[in-house]
Amino acid sequence: MSDLEQRDTEHRDTDETSQAMLEQLAGMHEGTLLERMGIEIVEVSPQRVVGRMPVAGNTQPYGLLHGGASVVLAESLGSVGSAVHAGRDRIAVGLEINASHHRAAREGYVTGVATAVSLGRTLASYDVVITDESERRTCTARITCLLRDAAPGS
Repeated sequence: MSDLEQRDTEHRDTDETSQAMLEQLAGMHEGTLLERMGIEIVEVSPQRVVGRMPVAGNTQPYGLLHGGASVVLAESLGSVGSAVHAGRDRIAVGLEINASHHRAAREGYVTGVATAVSLGRTLASYDVVITDESERRTCTARITCLLRDAAPGS
């Protein structure tokens, strides 16, 4: 098999794995904060997670996207990536998150992209950049999760 054929096969395998992860995650979000806030995960891998969230319904009294909503989006994306990295018999638990809010969003959707900074055996860290529909940065966050064995029977 040529290098090009090998890369095409690996890309197809990655796409199929990502699609399977998205389908599995969709069922897990019922009744959670992600569902209530309208967060949709659109791409998943241990290295990168992408999701979007509507501004409508997630605003503060002035009609601007609530900063806490941006933090929920960032933590959700980083936690999903961490959990995927951890694997089936392990869980990811948030240890620390920080966020800087750069500009307001008033309408439409914001999109978050979580990019792995470090994927270790016990810790996973992600940088998360959230942008508005004009691709202007609204928030930058960093999340670190502890990776541990799942409780027996969970």
